[in-house]
Amino acid sequence: MKYQLILQFAAESVRDFDRLVNLEKKLMQELASVGELDGHDFGQSEFNIFVLTDEPAPAFEKARRCIEKQALPYDWRAAYRELTSHAYAILWPPGLHEFNVA
Repeated sequence: MKYQLILQFAAESVRDFDRLVNLEKKLMQELASVGELDGHDFGQSEFNIFVLTDEPAPAFEKARRCIEKQALPYDWRAAYRELTSHAYAILWPPGLHEFNVA
C-alpha cells in the first residue's frame, strides 16, 4: 500500500474509546475492497484510525459514508499521506488548513 489515510476524532473518555472501536470494526468491513485498517491510537483528546490504501479518495468516501451512518457526536477530520512522507493532504472538513497526529 502506498498511502496512509487517517480518520481523527475528538475523544477523551472510555465511552468515546468504546464507541470509536465499534466504528473501527464497521470500517474494517466497509473498506476491505480499497484498503486495510492498520490500527488506532487514543490519547491527547483524539482517537486516530489508520487505514493503508492505494486509493485514498475512494477509501475516504467509503469511510465518510460509514461515519455519517453512525451519527456519532464527535468532530472529526481526515487526511492522507504517502507512507514515505510527513506531509498530509487534507480531505475533511472543507476549509481545514492544518492536520497533525499527536
